[in-house]
Amino acid sequence: MIEIGIMGYEGAQAAAILGMTDLLLAANGIAGRARAPERPQIRVCHWSLETGRSSPGRSFDSAPQGSCDPAVIIVPPGLGGPLTELEARVYAGWLVQQHAQGAVLCSICKGAFLLGETGLLDGRTVTTHWSYAEPLLERFPKVLLNTDRLIIDDGDIITAGGVMAWIDLSLILVARFLGPAVMMDTARAFLVDPPGREQSFYSPFSPRLHHGDAAVLKVQHWLQATGGAETRLPILADHAGLEPRTFMRRFQKATGHTTGDYVQRLRVTRARDLLQLTRDPVDAIAWQVHYKDTGAFRKVFTRIVGLSPGEYRQRFRVTAMEAGHAG
Repeated sequence: MIEIGIMGYEGAQAAAILGMTDLLLAANGIAGRARAPERPQIRVCHWSLETGRSSPGRSFDSAPQGSCDPAVIIVPPGLGGPLTELEARVYAGWLVQQHAQGAVLCSICKGAFLLGETGLLDGRTVTTHWSYAEPLLERFPKVLLNTDRLIIDDGDIITAGGVMAWIDLSLILVARFLGPAVMMDTARAFLVDPPGREQSFYSPFSPRLHHGDAAVLKVQHWLQATGGAETRLPILADHAGLEPRTFMRRFQKATGHTTGDYVQRLRVTRARDLLQLTRDPVDAIAWQVHYKDTGAFRKVFTRIVGLSPGEYRQRFRVTAMEAGHAG
C-alpha cells in the first residue's frame, strides 16, 4: 500500500484537496478491476495541524487499517496570498522530516512558498503560477524558477504551476505508482487531457517593471510602445544613455532576460493576440510582429509557447460568435 498525503493548511483550496482525493481513489478502482497481484494500492490521507498539536496528523484516511508512512506529501494550492514566513515555518520542519524519511514532496501553485521554507528548493528548478514569480524569487533567491513549465518532476520534489495543475500532478502520480495504462484510463474517465500540456500555453509575458532602474525602464516602455521592432544592442543602449556592455548587464539584472529574449517574448505576445483574434495568415502575422523570416518566427514561437502558431490558433482562437458574446 502506498500512502499519498495531502496537507491542509490555512487557506488551502478545498476543491483541490477533494478533487485529488476523488481522482486518486478512482484510479485505485480502475486499477483494481484488472489488478495484478504485485500492483500496489493507493491510500489517500489528509494531514492537518489540529489544535493542541505541534505537527500535522491524519484527519482523513481512505484505508485506516493501513500502517505505512507517506510515500508522497502534496502541498495543495490555496486561496488568497501566500502563507507568511511565520505561518509556513509551522509546517516546514515536519515536511523536512518526511522528506528525510523518503517521502516525495509536491507543491501546487502557491504551495511552493511552503516548500520553499524547508530550504529543499534551493538550487532546484521549480515552477509555480506566473503571478507568484516575483514574490517567490524575492523570498527564496536561491530557487531557480521556470514558470513556462506546468510540472517539474525532480524525482523527490515535484512542483506544479497554476491552481488546476492538481489534475496533471495527480495523473503523474497515478502513472508512477499504478502504471501509464491506469493513468490513461483515469484521464479518459475524468474527461481530461493526460499530462503533457505546459503553463506556457496560457501564461502571458508579464515584464518585470518594479526593479528601480530608470534607464532600463525607459527602454522597456519604448520597446512596448514599438512592439519590439528594434533589437540592435547599440541602439537600445543609446536609448538608455548607457554603454552597451553596462546596459546589457543592467537590463538582464533588472528584467531577468537578455535583450534578445525580452524582445522575442514581446513579439510573441502580440502574435498570440493576432492568432486568437484575427484570420490573418501566420506568415502575415510574422511580418506584423517584425519577423522578416517566417521560419524563424515559427521556431521562436514554438520555443516560447510550446505550441506551433497553427496549433496555438486551433486551440485558442476566438470565433466571431464568441467575440460578439464577449461584447
